[in-house]
Amino acid sequence: MKTFIKPQLSDWSTLTSRPTKETQDLQKIVLDVFEKIQTEKDQAIIDFTEKFDKVRLVSLEVSTEEIEEAKSLISEELKQAIQLAASNIEKFHALQREDVKIIETTKGVNCWRESRGIENVGIYIPGGTAPLFSTVLMLGIPAKLAGCHNIILCTPPNQEGKIHPAILYTANLIGIEKIYKVGGIQAIGALTFGTETIQKVDKIFGPGNQYVTAAKQVAQNFGVAIDMPAGPSEVLVIADETSVPKYVAADLLSQAEHGIDSQVILLTTNEQTLNETIIEINAQLEVLPRKELAAIALENSRGIVLNSIEECVTFSNVYAPEHLIFACETSENYIDKIINAGSVFLGNYSCESAGDYASGTNHTLPTNGYAKNYSGVSYDSFIKKITFQKLTAEGIQNIGPAIELMAEAEELFAHKNAVTLRLLDLRSKA
Repeated sequence: MKTFIKPQLSDWSTLTSRPTKETQDLQKIVLDVFEKIQTEKDQAIIDFTEKFDKVRLVSLEVSTEEIEEAKSLISEELKQAIQLAASNIEKFHALQREDVKIIETTKGVNCWRESRGIENVGIYIPGGTAPLFSTVLMLGIPAKLAGCHNIILCTPPNQEGKIHPAILYTANLIGIEKIYKVGGIQAIGALTFGTETIQKVDKIFGPGNQYVTAAKQVAQNFGVAIDMPAGPSEVLVIADETSVPKYVAADLLSQAEHGIDSQVILLTTNEQTLNETIIEINAQLEVLPRKELAAIALENSRGIVLNSIEECVTFSNVYAPEHLIFACETSENYIDKIINAGSVFLGNYSCESAGDYASGTNHTLPTNGYAKNYSGVSYDSFIKKITFQKLTAEGIQNIGPAIELMAEAEELFAHKNAVTLRLLDLRSKA
């Protein structure tokens, strides 16, 4: 981790930058895969799975027998942990549902809106270096609450052609029935175009590596929505003399271990806190099973001493982190100053891992600065809002003349006539 002591404002542009990648080659790979899927469908999926995942599949769909087998491979302790997380996630997301509220904007003019679940959604669950069964909960539970009719889950198989049992157990627990052994670009292509086996969807959710991310972005060109542009995982921690360096180090490493393209940032007002945290990072890193990945991620990471907590918050808003950990005793005093962040963790005991697994909030969040204009996944991500209005005779008489004048001013006389005819009929009956 590189360190910077009270850098100039002119240096912030460099300090808030992410590692960059060449995306042109990725786009070409995605388009080539997509083109084959459009024409060869299932066969293309099987061929690409053999090429990229090194396994020749006999069937793309996970069988009932495989799901039952997965249940027996999960310990009771893990099952209970998953059930606890599922309960908290459901509570938090269920609270986001809104009651229908009818407003009478003018006498006789009633307006309201209602929610409808997106009918067909695809959820992508990474299964490569880490089988993210927690993401099944984060995406599947709000999709179920929203009333999405068809939930299609795609996740890459291992070289034996199997899915991690925790992913299958979790999907079965929350009632997802359509599970396919497909990962990477080919999974996004299958969800975008549909094949003989896998249904085309209306919106695709879920994190993934640079190939999955590029594929999701290209999918938008073919009429499919996505949850958000997403990239490598990241965390920014604000710390001061009230922070606990070993906690801060653990939080930074929890994101660094995601992969070599992750980035972690430490902001502090206290140089001693920075130094003690770096000592802790080095000590904790040595015992991590994924220390090689985390060590490379730390090369793109920064520890920065700034002049005040206010300045730290300003820097954070410029960076717009996926995760913001405010590891200070006074963190709640700054809540209203936080403008750009995917999810925020306040105080010394609010580790980012809580949000990743079991607190109830969603861990599918905007990265790469997109927290400036995107929210994390929520119940709302799986619904559409439809507006309704009902005008009575009194209502059209009250606002009709204004509509006529506005339509005429825009030279849209058919619009005006739609009102005029009704008003003439009402006047003739009076």
